[in-house]
Amino acid sequence: MMRRITENNLYSGRWLSLKETVYENKNGDLVRWESVARKNNTSSVVIIAKLIPSRRFVLIKQFRPAINGYILGFPAGIDNHSDSQIIKELKEETGYTGFIKHKGPLIKSQAGIINDSGRVVFVYIDENAQVNQNPKQHLGALEDIEVIIIPVNEIKQFLLNSIKQAVVISANLWYVFVVSQWISDET
Repeated sequence: MMRRITENNLYSGRWLSLKETVYENKNGDLVRWESVARKNNTSSVVIIAKLIPSRRFVLIKQFRPAINGYILGFPAGIDNHSDSQIIKELKEETGYTGFIKHKGPLIKSQAGIINDSGRVVFVYIDENAQVNQNPKQHLGALEDIEVIIIPVNEIKQFLLNSIKQAVVISANLWYVFVVSQWISDET
């Protein structure tokens, strides 16, 4: 069984810190591990938003400094466990207002490198509602986001075409619309 011996903070910024932790493994050997820790909030939310009644999905293409480029994904943000905050994140990034249909549990996606948790939330957007007729984003200075509306039956091909054009695809988007299809085809 792994046992933590020491943990040193190598760097601390506004949002993240870099840590080095020394563990003793089951053989008694000391091993070092570097990891990233969120400082203020360790939970994020991924919003899978569907327009109703057309059943089209809301995707985003967003600039991310960590990759010095754009990535296709879902609207997302910090999860303070408040439904109103989730709807606010959707409104800020896409201009749309919706209601939460389902909230998933907190899960880990990058546990090998970072301590954060994430939650997948399904949101329905009434595209006939007056508030959604002319959606306007409310982006912060560091946000550069393009909203993409696409029918579910076109998403897989859209992603495959995007990859051919060297566009980066987020893992969660790929899993939801491509891997899940492969799994259902196998069962």
